[in-house]
Amino acid sequence: MRGLLPIPFLLAACGKAEPPFTKELSTAGTVEVTARLEEIRGELPRKKLYDYVYVLKYKVLRVQRGKVEGDEILVGHYNPLKPRSAARDKFVKDVCGNLDRFEPGHVHRMALAEPLDGFYMGGIIDKYFQEKGTRYWAICTDRARE
Repeated sequence: MRGLLPIPFLLAACGKAEPPFTKELSTAGTVEVTARLEEIRGELPRKKLYDYVYVLKYKVLRVQRGKVEGDEILVGHYNPLKPRSAARDKFVKDVCGNLDRFEPGHVHRMALAEPLDGFYMGGIIDKYFQEKGTRYWAICTDRARE
């Protein structure tokens, strides 16, 4: 049986495959990055009183296109308690992705635009308001591997 790979090897290799990315990821916005979610400062509001953007802190691992300031960035996500595939609504039509939930330590591949307040004029919860720097608008957010 020369030339065949053992089944355990094939199963291990399957677990390391990159998930399929959302097609808008490589074309939306002006920046595309792979970054690790470092922190969700505070708690995401659980009561659905209004639509909002919540700013999260990321460590940039790779820049696929465009340019970002430094290796830590602040990214605003629209209605972050919803899976990205369900976050799009009549007010915000350009949100997409395969990410189901935000969890520190997870790696995301994102299509971003800047500045955040140029793309969203509703409620923005920014617990990093004392930190200088650009706030990016997350258009497309997919789960990724390092």
